[in-house]
Amino acid sequence: MSLTKIPQVVLKSSSNRCSMQVIALGTAADTNKSSAEITKVAVIEAIKLGYTHFDTAAFYGSEEALGEAIAEALQLGLINSREELFITSKLWLTDNFPHLVLPALQKSLQRLKLEYLDLYLIHWPISVKPGDWETPYSEELITTFDLKGVWIAMEECQKLGLAKSIGVSNFTCKKLEDLLSFATIPPSVNQVEMNPAWHQKKLREFCEAKGIIITAFSPLGAKGASWGTNEVMDSEILKEIAQAHVRTVAQVSLRWLYEQGVTIAAKSYNKERMKQNLEIFDWSLTRDDHEKINQIKQIRTNNGPVVFFDNLWDGET
Repeated sequence: MSLTKIPQVVLKSSSNRCSMQVIALGTAADTNKSSAEITKVAVIEAIKLGYTHFDTAAFYGSEEALGEAIAEALQLGLINSREELFITSKLWLTDNFPHLVLPALQKSLQRLKLEYLDLYLIHWPISVKPGDWETPYSEELITTFDLKGVWIAMEECQKLGLAKSIGVSNFTCKKLEDLLSFATIPPSVNQVEMNPAWHQKKLREFCEAKGIIITAFSPLGAKGASWGTNEVMDSEILKEIAQAHVRTVAQVSLRWLYEQGVTIAAKSYNKERMKQNLEIFDWSLTRDDHEKINQIKQIRTNNGPVVFFDNLWDGET
């Protein structure tokens, strides 16, 4: 049923050097939370288009719908086995404690109705007191993040076969250095905000040197999200480049990310846009295009799910 051949990358620190599509369908909820049925239908359509990589998280509330879509895809014969898919999920802040990592992963697997994840990430380098609190979390709910203890528990999840690969999200160079100083299984992936309006050059160079794959979330900015701006989709520079290539601004942005050597998690439940997001592999940006994109004003739009957190980004830009 696949209409598009999507390039893949190999995760070096996975238990079996598994391959991951360079573009994933994201399922993060926004301020207008999509119903489970809408998510399920979108995932089925995505599989028909050729997507095999799906990104979710405990916090998103989309694990159960994704699991139902996978079961239906198998029943319809759209895929022959679960092994054809690559599923990423994430450990949330209220479970970001050594003794809660394994139970949290097991709950995610129960919601997904899967026996293992292909990739499990620490969602944020922050721990919040366990409980059903409203976000953004207030300062008094933040507690000590035991990175070493949590990572040892993440490594155990991989050794148990419950996660084929493990990684992190929203980690700076400094936090990655701390992690690499004691990790026996280095992180395969660091999922971070990245787009033409937030280049992450220093972090990209660091991760490349350490063999860590970057996955860009908010690859088109975060239009419609409470913390987002329209710096990407409203960029006159990107509109000009898109017009010259007879492409959309979204396609130019995704192609730019691909040419930076990163992978991408893009959320759209619109069938035509899902298709367009895959049509980025048979053309290239010019050197002049890259120079223009380097001129775009840089702004980080996602500062985390907490009201206040000192040194979250360690002064890195």
